[in-house]
Amino acid sequence: MQISAAAVKELRERSGAGMMECKNALVATAGDIEGALEHLRKSGAAKAAKKAGRIAAEGTVVIAEMAGAAALVEVNSETDFAAGEPNFVAFAQAVARTVLQTRPADVAALGTTLLDGDSLTVEAAREQLVLKIGENISIRRFEVRAAASGRVGAYRHGKRIGVLVDIDGGSSELAKDIAMHIAATNPVCVSEAEVPASLVAKEKEIFLAQAATSGKSPEIIEKMIGGQIKKFLAGITLLGQAFVKNPDTTVGKLLGPETRVRSFIRYEVGEGIDKKEVNFAEEVMAQARGA
Repeated sequence: MQISAAAVKELRERSGAGMMECKNALVATAGDIEGALEHLRKSGAAKAAKKAGRIAAEGTVVIAEMAGAAALVEVNSETDFAAGEPNFVAFAQAVARTVLQTRPADVAALGTTLLDGDSLTVEAAREQLVLKIGENISIRRFEVRAAASGRVGAYRHGKRIGVLVDIDGGSSELAKDIAMHIAATNPVCVSEAEVPASLVAKEKEIFLAQAATSGKSPEIIEKMIGGQIKKFLAGITLLGQAFVKNPDTTVGKLLGPETRVRSFIRYEVGEGIDKKEVNFAEEVMAQARGA
């Protein structure tokens, strides 16, 4: 049947899909715009399923804040280029606002309507985004922090690193400074008491192996290792680290006795994901052979 250019244009504006996909959807639904929208959404679900196995290790972290609480969300794409696409950014921001207001237990429980998402569920909006962008898109993880008596500091560095820190006492400016510090230094935990014993034992074993050939007495070696362990712990704990804005003082001294860091969370896009190494020359040759 004949499909008008106006109908294709309207469907493109409402769906964000390509011109031919819109035209084919209108043909399949005898020109019915609403039916074509549903057709595209189903098509998007099928495409999303096909792309689900592709590694999505790029993307963005987004922070949403409201009334003493904040949500930190990581949304992944296959390429960094897609992570800067306006529809992708808007989706990630809407997911963060939805997480903050609905407080789901985990990603699997995030089945509610997406805020600012034209009444779509989060999953339907994700599938529609896959259709628009042509890449696997996934909501990888999120955390919510709400200060019961203190305050939550938030800091986002570019689009790849985000931090939330829960602090008792201090000012909003201090909380943000501590979040910024965590973004820069990536501490393992807040204090020495939280460092896993296995991690300390592993470092001590390495230091012992290094000192074994020094020719020094066991007593001196023990003192050397004690100093090395102390320096190691200071370097990996938030309170022991030199403050990035003033290296002459530690974070612990900056906070003082009246302010306490309860917890923090730091996300960096793609951390822990096994990324596929692509040899572009081989990829081009393979495509040429298959042409």
